[in-house]
Amino acid sequence: MKIYIGTDHAGFNKKEELKKYLSELGHEVVDKGAFEYDKDDDYPDFIALVAEGVVDAGPESDEEVRGVILGGSGQGEAIEANRLLGIRTIVYYGGNLEIVKLGREHNDANILSLGARFVDLLEAKDAVKLFLETPFSGEERHIRRIVKLDN
Repeated sequence: MKIYIGTDHAGFNKKEELKKYLSELGHEVVDKGAFEYDKDDDYPDFIALVAEGVVDAGPESDEEVRGVILGGSGQGEAIEANRLLGIRTIVYYGGNLEIVKLGREHNDANILSLGARFVDLLEAKDAVKLFLETPFSGEERHIRRIVKLDN
């Protein structure tokens, strides 16, 4: 699977670790920045590039593509990503991982946004692994709702 990943300064160190982890799992990782720690950078600059990469692959692509984004809370990053038609970002900032599973099964989420200030590295790895391994249910009611979102 191809994974686009991006963050601002708040998630920079976790992004670097997650890149290694994803590669170890056998995924192709495409880093969209930040490429160095800069406390004054702005998350939209990097998150938009991740979302564009996921959208450009499109649902008809032979290759499965997803995105992982990080930020302080993950909320603003999700808002930025969700501005693009076809992106369905879910946020995880700790606690019950069932929310990640449901986001994939019910919403066919294609980007996971992590609240880097709220999850440690192990939690982030667990959430990412579950996000990547959980299939979309394909149930008619969920497909119908996703179509409504895109219309």
